[in-house]
Amino acid sequence: MRLTTTPRPALAILTTLILCAPRPAWAWVDPAAGTPHPQEVARPASIPEQNWKPGHRGVDLPLRIGAPVVAAGDGVIAFAGSVAGAPVVTVEHAGGIRTTYQPVRTNLPVGTSVREGETIGVLARSSTRFAGEHDGLHWGALTGPDKYIDPLTLLEPPRIRLKPVDAPGRRRS
Repeated sequence: MRLTTTPRPALAILTTLILCAPRPAWAWVDPAAGTPHPQEVARPASIPEQNWKPGHRGVDLPLRIGAPVVAAGDGVIAFAGSVAGAPVVTVEHAGGIRTTYQPVRTNLPVGTSVREGETIGVLARSSTRFAGEHDGLHWGALTGPDKYIDPLTLLEPPRIRLKPVDAPGRRRS
């Protein structure tokens, strides 16, 4: 029996093509800004290892009351109502991801399909006792039934460009 093997040059070319292939387009946007990169974060996530421990299960994004809030990705409105006195919208996405937005008022009924970047509601005043702890929009994300994740991990990471320290024409102090 003879085994067929891929020639090494072909394997090297294939590996190069895979590693150099363009990244797929990101399918998520910042729900406060509508951009694939986070614009500003007022309070970062602090997801506890166990759900019953204290933490911050999402991020707070600066946004003024009455400003539109957009769907972070394509999905379906799974919940639109009040939780502990705060208006909340939940969107179910492909792959078992759910995103939550609060305090957000919406006129969209449960079951409505939404597209990435589509307005799902407006930022409302929160009447909960925790309202002062959240500035602007609180955006959360879950996978599976109850595993919280940092929603910023859904966004495209910012590009960081470093310049050489000794660039030509740069004056030293």
